[in-house]
Amino acid sequence: MISVSNLEKSFGDRVLFQDAAFQLNPGERYGIVGANGCGKTTLLSILCGDADATKGSVSIPRAARLGVLRQDQFLYESESILNVTLMGNPELWQAMVEKEKVLANAHEYFDADRFSELEDTVMRLDGYTAEARAAVILEGLGLPAEIHDQPLSTLSGGFKLRVLLAQVLAGSPDVLLLDEPTNHLDILSIRWLEKFLHDFEGPVAVISHDHRFLDNVASYILDVDYQTVTLYRGNYSDFLEQKVEDRERKEKEIEGRQKEIAHHQKFVDKFKAKASKARQAQSKAKMIERKVEEMEELPGSSRRYPKFRFNQRRESGKEVLRIKGVKKSFGDKEVLPGVDLEVRRGDRMVIMGPNGIGKSTLLKIVMGELAPDQGGVEWGYEAQRSYFAQDHHEQLENQEGTAEQWLWGFCPDKDRGFVRGHLGMMLFSGDDGEKRLSALSGGEAARLVFSKIALEQPNVLVLDEPTNHLDLESIEALVAGLQNYEGTLILVSHDRWFVGQLATRVVEISRAGIRDFLGTYEEYVHACGDDHLDADAVVLKARQEDRKAKQKGEKRELAGR
Repeated sequence: MISVSNLEKSFGDRVLFQDAAFQLNPGERYGIVGANGCGKTTLLSILCGDADATKGSVSIPRAARLGVLRQDQFLYESESILNVTLMGNPELWQAMVEKEKVLANAHEYFDADRFSELEDTVMRLDGYTAEARAAVILEGLGLPAEIHDQPLSTLSGGFKLRVLLAQVLAGSPDVLLLDEPTNHLDILSIRWLEKFLHDFEGPVAVISHDHRFLDNVASYILDVDYQTVTLYRGNYSDFLEQKVEDRERKEKEIEGRQKEIAHHQKFVDKFKAKASKARQAQSKAKMIERKVEEMEELPGSSRRYPKFRFNQRRESGKEVLRIKGVKKSFGDKEVLPGVDLEVRRGDRMVIMGPNGIGKSTLLKIVMGELAPDQGGVEWGYEAQRSYFAQDHHEQLENQEGTAEQWLWGFCPDKDRGFVRGHLGMMLFSGDDGEKRLSALSGGEAARLVFSKIALEQPNVLVLDEPTNHLDLESIEALVAGLQNYEGTLILVSHDRWFVGQLATRVVEISRAGIRDFLGTYEEYVHACGDDHLDADAVVLKARQEDRKAKQKGEKRELAGR
């Protein structure tokens, strides 16, 4: 159990939270939510001891082992993927490394006593099954066994983060503190992580911007807002209802007290000059003063919602896009096996599949940023498209320029007030427009690119993982904006809630080919079976069983000889 008492964190005059008190209990999973910059990561840093609180205390049992996934971690580039994972338990890893050194030097001198101590440590920490456990976790996160011995440097940034998550999970921690663990995970890996966290016996505290993940995992929500941290029982959907009810109840209480004070004030004003009632009026005046002092002032919420407005300048033709036999390989790795698709006006098509299957590659080919090895792409009549790239930072040219200058470049005939109005809709207020592009956070950069897309007034939106850097409020606002958009939507996303709110057609790319389903995401899951998303795990298990069967057969054959 982790106990938090009277916790406060402030930077100068700015208070992130104060008077926070809660407990993290074994077997419970706590989703930490709040607007960007409200103090979620700071709270997690205080819990794990990386940062100090301004006031208050965090009590953690001395023997408890913390598993912490931070947003920034040192990467062991030259170490193998499996070894980086095993480093999650430092005591075991150091014992295993030193044991290997003792054995390697045994021809010169064998330190039997030290070897025995190290062997006891390895046995106590289940070291002989550690590699097998680490391998299972890596495979669950989409990193197959054949790459476990490769150095970490061979992986992309997203897959390196998966290894760091595996490192945390494989360390046999008593407590898990995770900052955005679903970033860069595909749907298969998110589902695997959900199951892992459900089975975890210790407390879990997790920051996430994924609605469905929080609904599936959280048994409590810690809401960082109103300059404090409030504990709510239930998942994210439960929390949303409770928070509105709590705010309305507090507002009604304050309104009731204000009416009571106004009623007493009328008496004071009427009778304060009348000798027979003066004492009573004075008493009521003191009571009013006391009630005013005691009355709680509700601080404003730190949550802010941008306004996404997407209008199309004119409609496209009925046939928007035709993809014919598109194939693409990178070296020996084939990512697109031959894609044939037709997109019609008004489609809201989501493209799904595991990481590395070629979803982003397909969008780049569609947008003309990458040439296919075979096949081609044909856009329909009057199809005017805008593109939000997964690596959208690269769309912000001239990193030394400001946000205002960059956006103004797309509407040079407009005045400054017009540009600032559009920036304001994307939460760039005051001097925020003067920020250098290089200094923008991921969420700010994403909102700025969307502001430019709104100016373009396209009739086709092509979006690649648009929610990766947005907070929950921005994701909800983006959904509202896209639901009101009358054009055609082509979308890649691993966010199931986001997809569920928008998609009317689901295209799943897998090693077996293309599955094209006309219907919502919920209808798609219902028709295909929820467990089909774990197909990779089923295939992996089948391969392992086949391998065992072959080995048994070979042994029988040898015995027969």
